[in-house]
Amino acid sequence: MKHPLETLMSAAGILLLAFLSCLLLPVPVMTLTLAKKLIETFHLLDLSQLYTIVFCVWFLALGCLEYFLIRFVWRRWFSIER
Repeated sequence: MKHPLETLMSAAGILLLAFLSCLLLPVPVMTLTLAKKLIETFHLLDLSQLYTIVFCVWFLALGCLEYFLIRFVWRRWFSIER
């Protein structure tokens, strides 16, 4: 039987790992020409708006990856239920 709060804990775990990623992992660096092209493509106002979106997407993606990796390792090797 699944725990009723498992989906809430999944989202909270992803956000927590995203915040930890902000402290530990570097953000991809882009050139100025690529940044200008992305600003034009997505109709953004300036470079700071682009970097805000890039940071959010990057760290949430890393948080999801870390969460599912840790969850896989936990369920595969450390789970008591067999």
